[in-house]
Amino acid sequence: MTIFTTDELDDLRGKIKDVKFGMFTTQDASNMLSSRPLTSQQVDADGNMWFFVSDQEAFTRELLDNPSVNVSFADVDDHLYVSVSGRAELLRDRAKAEELWNPMVKAWFPQGLDDPHLALLRVHIQAAEYWDTANSKMVSLFAMAKAAITGKPPTNVGEHRQLGH
Repeated sequence: MTIFTTDELDDLRGKIKDVKFGMFTTQDASNMLSSRPLTSQQVDADGNMWFFVSDQEAFTRELLDNPSVNVSFADVDDHLYVSVSGRAELLRDRAKAEELWNPMVKAWFPQGLDDPHLALLRVHIQAAEYWDTANSKMVSLFAMAKAAITGKPPTNVGEHRQLGH
């Protein structure tokens, strides 16, 4: 079980808070990877990421056999890329659903919290990694152009950090 520091979880929360959708990747019985967009509702203090889902989706049944998942986030305009790996569990937790509920979720679950197919996915985060190009686009392009000319890998194009490794 990976333990994250409060600072690491705060860092991860800060990176993905403005990215609306993550690509949630699972593996089926044939070892095929499949991804779909989901909206992360919360990264809690225990290192869990929460999502609303329908229990009728095929991928939720696949989690019974293979709970290992990856969620990737990208904010191309800000040159931010985040990859989160963990183990997912399908839950029915009315109290947690009430805590996380927001009007946007109602678009997917018109019956609200009483929708019979409303479920939660809790992903216990085992590792996370991000690439954040803090430099301006022009600085990054210059570094890559310099690398192309010199044949040496670019430097100072941003921050790369691994959490939970």
